[in-house]
Amino acid sequence: MNDFSTVPLWRQMQATSQVLLAVRQGRSLTEALQQTEGVPRPGVQALAFDALRHWGRAQALRAQLAPRAPAPRADMLLCLALALLCARRVGSERAAYEIHTVVDQTTEAAKRLSATRNQAGFINACLRRYLRETDALWAVTDESSLARWNHPDWWVQRLAADHPDHWQSILQQDLTRGPMTLRVNVRRTTAEAYQALLEAQGLGSRRTGHSGLVLDYPVPVQELPHFAEGWASVQDAAAQMAAPLLLDGLQPDRGPLRLLDACAAPGGKTAHLLELADARVTALEVDARRAERIHDTLDRLGLQAEAVHVADAEQVKAWWDGQLYDGILLDAPCSASGIVRRHPDIVWLRRAADIEQLAAIQSRLLQRLWPLVRPGGRLLYCTCSVFKAEGDDRIEAFLASNSDARRLPAPGHLFPHSPEPQQDIADNLLREHDGFYHALLEKREA
Repeated sequence: MNDFSTVPLWRQMQATSQVLLAVRQGRSLTEALQQTEGVPRPGVQALAFDALRHWGRAQALRAQLAPRAPAPRADMLLCLALALLCARRVGSERAAYEIHTVVDQTTEAAKRLSATRNQAGFINACLRRYLRETDALWAVTDESSLARWNHPDWWVQRLAADHPDHWQSILQQDLTRGPMTLRVNVRRTTAEAYQALLEAQGLGSRRTGHSGLVLDYPVPVQELPHFAEGWASVQDAAAQMAAPLLLDGLQPDRGPLRLLDACAAPGGKTAHLLELADARVTALEVDARRAERIHDTLDRLGLQAEAVHVADAEQVKAWWDGQLYDGILLDAPCSASGIVRRHPDIVWLRRAADIEQLAAIQSRLLQRLWPLVRPGGRLLYCTCSVFKAEGDDRIEAFLASNSDARRLPAPGHLFPHSPEPQQDIADNLLREHDGFYHALLEKREA
């Protein structure tokens, strides 16, 4: 059994069902978990992650077992139990609870909660029927795309159209756990030296990218050597590519490089730019609370931005000082479809219409910020998305309407690591990373 605490599983399941209900009502998992009281958060988070990774199958199974959905809280408990049983069936690495333990503790959770007490017998009967008819129920639900892929139909269809050779692998990887990857602060130490410090503490790792280390297994950041002193940060390998891409070969017009991180919170890429270059970096963030995280990040790492503005990057006149930038990093708001391994609630929160709305925002940001790049300067556009509408489609449309822009080499669409060889994906350079997109644009000299 997962050793998160001595809190019984039935109590954790009660809390998790409340969290899942909040997600179904449109709140993010991160926000919902913050409201958890009386139960240690790690256990609830682990259960919620397992459930959301198998939520499509769980919903399809519940529809077979109970065509008329029970009341919301009972429905969440039943679907949570079914999802945990699905994780067990497919061999999930975190499916640590025995089958009969799940059934017993789900029934106990229902009995001890006033909102579900009258339906405890019904929930128990559904789960016991599932145990008797597992193979037959899986065969029936295999006819559902939602059950097979644990993603909404619109998501599966869009991904298959965008990446016909790799969509199945991407969906499968979404159901796994992403690695913990560190970015070593090269102003404090080297990747090699920090790897040796990790090894001395019994933490294995492997090198990735410019100054990254992928841990063999995740640990709390408090266990990382000199984390509080700013020797390392947690950042996925694909995101770590952004700062080196923008800076490689970029020459200042005059004085130190003048750079803009246009959508900067929580500050990882701002910090990476400052770690790699003696530059004047301005960071923008529209959300004041998230902007505070930029300050916290820079303070921990011992770095100083020229300015951190709470401002909308689209509203250029409100924050721009009139001086052109040598480089702009635009990590645009997106669907986050590339980071589902770390945020499985994204799959169930997004709607098909969101993609077009986000693409429109991305296009506006490109058009508003491009005039701020000096001739000979660069703009790096990136999103943590695997959808072409938020990647290649946006850049191709931008290039078609901006003759002064030319595209420089960059990875393009990156897909999450697959255990199967992917040598045919030429731009999947790092292999173990989130889904991501990078495009590097240079402004032609007059």
